[in-house]
Amino acid sequence: MVKHRKTIENLEPYRPGKPISEVQRELGLTDVVKLASNENPLGCSPKAVEAIIEWTKGVALYPDGNCTELRNALASKFNLKPSQFLFGAGTDQILEIIAQTFINPGDQTITGWPSFSRYEAVTRIMDGTIVKVPLTDDYRLDLDAFLDNINDNTRIIWVCNPNNPTGTIITEQEQREFLKRIPDNILVVLDEAYYEYVQNPDYPKSVELLNEYDNIIILRTFSKIYGLAGLRIGYAISNENTIEYLNRVRGPFNANAAAQVAALAALNDQDFVRDSIKVNQEGKQYLYKAFEDMGLEYIPAYGNFVMVDVGKDSVQVFKDLLHKGVIVRSGDIFNMDNWLRITIGTPEQNTALINALKSVL
Repeated sequence: MVKHRKTIENLEPYRPGKPISEVQRELGLTDVVKLASNENPLGCSPKAVEAIIEWTKGVALYPDGNCTELRNALASKFNLKPSQFLFGAGTDQILEIIAQTFINPGDQTITGWPSFSRYEAVTRIMDGTIVKVPLTDDYRLDLDAFLDNINDNTRIIWVCNPNNPTGTIITEQEQREFLKRIPDNILVVLDEAYYEYVQNPDYPKSVELLNEYDNIIILRTFSKIYGLAGLRIGYAISNENTIEYLNRVRGPFNANAAAQVAALAALNDQDFVRDSIKVNQEGKQYLYKAFEDMGLEYIPAYGNFVMVDVGKDSVQVFKDLLHKGVIVRSGDIFNMDNWLRITIGTPEQNTALINALKSVL
């Protein structure tokens, strides 16, 4: 047997949510609601679908390795230079590129916990160590504790905002005060995958910080509010020098052509984005009210998902909900054993979820 690298020995494989087709087949169900993976319940913009159909005429051609049109569109949107963007197969791949570019064996990174699990994976793959700082009592990132854990080996700090899975945010003032105290030789990755969903004036305007700090990378994605999760495309924003180094590691055709044309079309359909925000806000309030009526604690959230304490083993509740045709995320993978993470759906999906939850509880 070929010997594997020791750095991956303690890594847990990613546990994907169950697909609808598998649940239907296993349990003999016809109607299944999936609220497990923070996907947009409205799908994606019709303009994106049209762009993909048109793109199929050129399926035999390699994609534009520079993502030129999408790059220029985003540069115009954020009033930045095109050379300040890097694209990848979702932000997952960009996290890998960042780790490959900046982490040497023995280097340390810092994240909150629970938070997005890929930060730990990409660190350990590069033979680095990671410090997982517990959240505050109100389930927020503890930035003061992040600072307390900085040492001479610290290379990257991962800031998930809104935090996945708790949905909480750090504010503009908190982020600015935090960055002032970070040595300029430590990279701060501001992962803002859900930022379009945030309806709070105190949420950071991170792009404006690019003129003040050379040690930040901002991550955004088309997987969430734009509904292109199946195509896998995300992007990083930073200074030109950092992007140039990341490009040395990035593969030449890592962002596929269908994703590029769909993302460009989706970016130009802000009516769809506004509709998605509206459905999310209304669904969030419906779930809050339902949880309160059921006497369940929940975490007020700023993304498109909510964590709720169901008061019993979340794995069992997850399984019971499966038999009712509802797929959610059990909290055991986040060390929150009595909690469920539930994606906010359409009104019909939210109603189905609450009815099923009342039944199994």
